[in-house]
Amino acid sequence: MAELAPAIEEVLLGGGRVWTRQEMAERSGVGAGRTAQIWRALGFPMVEEDARVFTDADVEALRAGERLIAAGLITEESEIMMARALGHHLSRLAEWEVHTLWSWINRESEFTLDGGTLMVHAAALLPEMEQLQQHVWRRHLAAYAERVLAEAQEATQAAQEAPGGPGRDEPLPDHEGADVRDRAVGFTDMVGYTRMTRGLGNAELVRVLDLFEGLTGDVVAEGRGRVVKTIGDEVLFVCESASEAADIALELTARAGAESRLPQVRTGLAHGAVLSRFGDVYGAAVNIAARLTAVARPDTVLVNTELAGELSGLPGYELRSLRPVSVRGYSRLRPVLLRPGRTHGRPGGD
Repeated sequence: MAELAPAIEEVLLGGGRVWTRQEMAERSGVGAGRTAQIWRALGFPMVEEDARVFTDADVEALRAGERLIAAGLITEESEIMMARALGHHLSRLAEWEVHTLWSWINRESEFTLDGGTLMVHAAALLPEMEQLQQHVWRRHLAAYAERVLAEAQEATQAAQEAPGGPGRDEPLPDHEGADVRDRAVGFTDMVGYTRMTRGLGNAELVRVLDLFEGLTGDVVAEGRGRVVKTIGDEVLFVCESASEAADIALELTARAGAESRLPQVRTGLAHGAVLSRFGDVYGAAVNIAARLTAVARPDTVLVNTELAGELSGLPGYELRSLRPVSVRGYSRLRPVLLRPGRTHGRPGGD
């Protein structure tokens, strides 16, 4: 297999490694210092000056970035942040895909797989994977564009209906890719995960993680939320409204409780100003949701007082204030226990 590595790499990269750092900078029109900065932001280690590791596709990618800057869509600063976000998210996808392909190779090699057959399959599968990734990316683009346009329409209508007519537009954020608005944030984790993993083999652990990620992903999607990331035994999600987050949290608790192959889960929810930046979220609401998860009991959902206020008076929820707790960063955090009311429905339902 080792002798096939250069050929497979050329298929994946769309060409051979032919340019040095300086040559790539000269051909792309991007300075050597900046190309090194972008390369590191993508998550790759810097190479020696005379090493020929860059391809024609690398040069064209740099040119594409320059065209976006020239068009005013991004700045040099935000290009670095965009490269860092792309490198972080796509490296995880690439790792999964390579492991999947390698498992397939190992299965096939037990029979009649040779170098020529492998190259044929690699060349055929790559466009299929690219098409699938591009389709999913465009679907998410369409979903977010629809949401932004709807919010803009609501804001315009509210401004027109306000006394005095439309006001002046709010200033845009200083950094592209950043957005601050009130949202609901949730953390859900598996109770006793560390203890459980001590008694599981790798195959069993993979099955538990797959089941957990599948269950949480399905429920969040059904509830019109978005999974921000999974961290081992924990999932972080965001929603546009408190009621959506509450429905998701209660449904996660119910489904996990009915799944014998999963441990119990617990969830913390918070509502407040959330900074969204390149796919991740930040702010006090995120921190509070994490702290509430840490003190929640198995099969329970704890929310902060702001989110409880958003739900107050709605018939689908029962809320009970608990005694303040002292957690990291908050000396008197006031949890509110959330339970489904008699008229509570399923997430995504009517």
